Amino acid sequence: MKKLLLFLLLYLTIITIASAQTSAKSMYVELLGPGIASINFDTRFSKTEDGLGGRIGIGGFSSDGFGVFTLPVGLNYLLGKDKKNYFEIGAGFTYIHTKGDIFFGNSDEESSSSFGHLSFGYRLQPANGGFLFRAAIVPVFGKGYFVPYYAGIAFGYKF
Repeated sequence: MKKLLLFLLLYLTIITIASAQTSAKSMYVELLGPGIASINFDTRFSKTEDGLGGRIGIGGFSSDGFGVFTLPVGLNYLLGKDKKNYFEIGAGFTYIHTKGDIFFGNSDEESSSSFGHLSFGYRLQPANGGFLFRAAIVPVFGKGYFVPYYAGIAFGYKF
């Protein structure tokens, strides 16, 4: 529980700092992707609609005695000419904490780990704010594994 509160405090601090900037910002819900099921904040590091930016999210799920908490963090770069449609490339890592046994339900077993991820996809992000859509191939990797064909989809709002 202490870890969750620490991550929430970190998340709120980053959102507060980023909202003081005048760069492009967005919030979105992502299904699959590096956060499995997460709510994310994304911002550009300059006062432009494209270029270098970052994201942080919080996510997870719980079912039948098994729970997962995720914290995806990453850098991304948007390339585009029409200030609406972008190619997104990115990289980052996701902290993951599990409780219980996914196959047998209730258990007091807990574990934490992390994995790296890349992102190659499309982003619809209007310059004047509004509906945001993302779809990406998200290869994930960790100690001893690599999954090249993982993907994610997101819907949100750019403000």
